[in-house]
Amino acid sequence: MAKSCCDVPADSGNSHNDPLWRRILWFALFANATMFGVEIAAGVAADSRALQADALDFFGDAANYAISLFVAGMALSWRARAALVKGATMLAFGLWVIGYAIYGFFAGSEPEPHMMGIIGAAALVVNIIVALMLLRFRNGDANMRSAWICSRNDALGNIAVLAAALGVFGTGNAWPDLLVASIMAWLAIWGSIDVFSQARKELAQA
Repeated sequence: MAKSCCDVPADSGNSHNDPLWRRILWFALFANATMFGVEIAAGVAADSRALQADALDFFGDAANYAISLFVAGMALSWRARAALVKGATMLAFGLWVIGYAIYGFFAGSEPEPHMMGIIGAAALVVNIIVALMLLRFRNGDANMRSAWICSRNDALGNIAVLAAALGVFGTGNAWPDLLVASIMAWLAIWGSIDVFSQARKELAQA
């Protein structure tokens, strides 16, 4: 039987200081920072809460990859503490997006589906590439697992953005955009719970 995603895996030796791990993190950092700039501009232009939420997720992930690079090679306790910071970032992002979606519901919005679809598809390609690169490290420590969870959630979020674009195009209403923004928020919150759980166990272990 596969281990539960909340189980603490054995510390993978020096995998946290693996040169390949560092190179992947640098690539992920650059890709996420670039997509943040692209999506935030497109999200404002398209009046899309889902695109803006995804852009902020890219920004948070870029910051998280930078933290992972900083603690790579440090003791397990420090890597677990870094994972707690990253979990808190994911939680804050989720709560903010839920609040922003509620605001959009009452204030009103008119998202542009064509731009949502184009930018959402580009973001999906980037996140699939990063997720595949991080796949081999998904069963590492909490710091590694949090990086994998971020990329996995991002890919799922991009698929949801594409669905929102189709929904807005088909209905002519903003509610698919607001719904997807809320789903992305819950993905972030659920991911943060997973990261918190494993990081706390690793701190106790250390």
